[in-house]
Amino acid sequence: MKLRPFLAGLIGTLAVLAGPDRLPIGEQPVMASKANADESSKGITKGGRAPSMPMARDPSAAVAEEFEAARRTGTREAFELFIARHGDDPLAEQARAELKRLSR
Repeated sequence: MKLRPFLAGLIGTLAVLAGPDRLPIGEQPVMASKANADESSKGITKGGRAPSMPMARDPSAAVAEEFEAARRTGTREAFELFIARHGDDPLAEQARAELKRLSR
């Protein structure tokens, strides 16, 4: 087996595999330009900081809404689910009272 054709093929294959990574000076790979476009659409400033997030919602308001939903549904399953999820909340006592009322 002659070594020259083998080496020529190997070098050609390596050149093809390594070729797409080389870009003209000043150009970015396609994915980098897409990432930059995504950041600009999100409102990220030049300093790299995103705008501040809104404050988190009050957890007790979410629990109260869930209790109201269980009360509107009015089933044992709804109240049992509420008690299972929020057993230590003060509204759980009201849910237990509703369960006793439903069992009568």
